[in-house]
Amino acid sequence: MPRFYLADNICVSQTITLPESITRHIKVLRLKNDSYITLFNGQNCEYQARLKSAGKNLWQAFIIDKLCPQTESPLNITLIQVISTGEKMDFTVQKATELGVNQIYPVVSQHSNVRLSEERAIKRTRRWQEIAIASCEQCGRNTIPKIFPIQNLTTALTQTPTTDIKLLLSPQGTMRLCNIEQIPKTITLLIGAEGGLSDNEEQLAQQNNFLPIRLGQRILRTETAGLATLSAIQTIWGDF
Repeated sequence: MPRFYLADNICVSQTITLPESITRHIKVLRLKNDSYITLFNGQNCEYQARLKSAGKNLWQAFIIDKLCPQTESPLNITLIQVISTGEKMDFTVQKATELGVNQIYPVVSQHSNVRLSEERAIKRTRRWQEIAIASCEQCGRNTIPKIFPIQNLTTALTQTPTTDIKLLLSPQGTMRLCNIEQIPKTITLLIGAEGGLSDNEEQLAQQNNFLPIRLGQRILRTETAGLATLSAIQTIWGDF
């Protein structure tokens, strides 16, 4: 059943006039009158609805039922990701959402290849939030990860929420995930840029209680490193 995000309060037995952002998809999918769709508003529930044509390019949805399936991981994961170039960051946001991340802090580090003006940074953050929403539509999540404004890595290290465990993926790491005896419920994961983190940044991260770990004997690209680690985390402690 097609799923769409609607940033409104939704109630059973309510008739909602759908915004143009959704009606475009209805047209592309060639949905018909009385077709069934699912709406969600990011508040951990979803709503079954029936489409009603209300004129040319105008559609309404009659809300039939409210469901609250458990689609969230038992883990609350924060991802601190140094911004990567091109479409790599878009890909990271999309897949991290599918893998159950709850919040993403895009950051700039000393080795970052991306430098954005304030206006472009705002636009890029807005785009990443839209990508997270679209990913939730696809993967069935009803809670949307929050994408925070772009900030310096130093700021993010001191402002992210306190969690049970903080992990830093590092080529110098000697510990593996399987060596961690603690069973965490909240996790913060830090992934560096294409050129990695500087020695000073790694030291600062460790001073802020980040534990350097390594995945195998290979050095992973930034767009691979975070997603591989998230998959491993969900396998060991989450719902994989």
